[in-house]
Amino acid sequence: MLRRTFLTAAAAFAAAPAWGQSLSLNFAAAAAYSAARRGVSLLVMQSGRIAFEDYPNAGGQARGWELASGTKSFTGVIAAAAVQDGLLRWDEPCAETLSEWRADERRRITLHHLLSLTSGIEGGPIARPPDYAVAIAARPVAAPGERFAYGPTPFQIFGEIMRRKTGDPLAYLQRRVFDPLSIRPTHWRRGADGNPHMPSGAALTARDWARFGWFVLQEGQGRVDEAALAQCFIGSRANPGYGLSWWLLRRGLVAPGRGQRVDVDPALEQRLGPIHMAAGAGDQRLYLLPRQQIVIARQATGILRALRSRREPGGYTDAEFLRTLFDAPG
Repeated sequence: MLRRTFLTAAAAFAAAPAWGQSLSLNFAAAAAYSAARRGVSLLVMQSGRIAFEDYPNAGGQARGWELASGTKSFTGVIAAAAVQDGLLRWDEPCAETLSEWRADERRRITLHHLLSLTSGIEGGPIARPPDYAVAIAARPVAAPGERFAYGPTPFQIFGEIMRRKTGDPLAYLQRRVFDPLSIRPTHWRRGADGNPHMPSGAALTARDWARFGWFVLQEGQGRVDEAALAQCFIGSRANPGYGLSWWLLRRGLVAPGRGQRVDVDPALEQRLGPIHMAAGAGDQRLYLLPRQQIVIARQATGILRALRSRREPGGYTDAEFLRTLFDAPG
């Protein structure tokens, strides 16, 4: 009863973008859409304040949920922090840290290639991150920058780079980014080698994930290199719809792989401007809308089912959800 009362009271909200055009947000409709598709949390933040939150289907404000591949987008922010600390450069060859790569074709792969997934190294099986040692032994099958290949292996390679630079990439992320924001992951999976999984395995509450999104939307709030962070939202020639560990919902986006989709609606892009996204299996989503200064965190059950099967009929889509929230025609 309390939840329904709150939804009714917050059914519509006027968002004022930077250029002055008013947008109507239909929270009740968006919450109903998400809840009917396995949703357990939906949180909308504007200008740094929570405008709406809902926790159906056994969700809860204090309950963390696994982000699946939504975890990947932390790596770009880790790298931007490491740039500010003088540990990395986007254009540096990975072989500067990975000495094993200096004598073969991998010496041409830069950090930018690695996190844009254009290194030429295959992504590997989805949801099965290799140990760091196995990941750095991978060999490229294409020239750097030539093609986009989605999967866990490049992020595990990045994990090894940060392990050699800092001792533990998760401890570095916690100290440099999470602690100042009072973010506490409820869980973070580690491999048999003891190292944290960088492409998947993090679990956060919706509030903490949204807080992280607001930090990114505010260009790192001085805690990471602003120019380095901005690189995360520039697509590559191989995939205009993927930056450095973040999806960009724009025309030309190359989907993650066979049977997987990321939805792009050109009309939404035109109406709302840039939409950046961290995305995980089971429709875990963190949307950043710079023009509206809006962050949306959406979490759901069904990660394993999503990994084992194709998209369910009538299931969640990014375009339909955003059209519903922003009260836009289909």
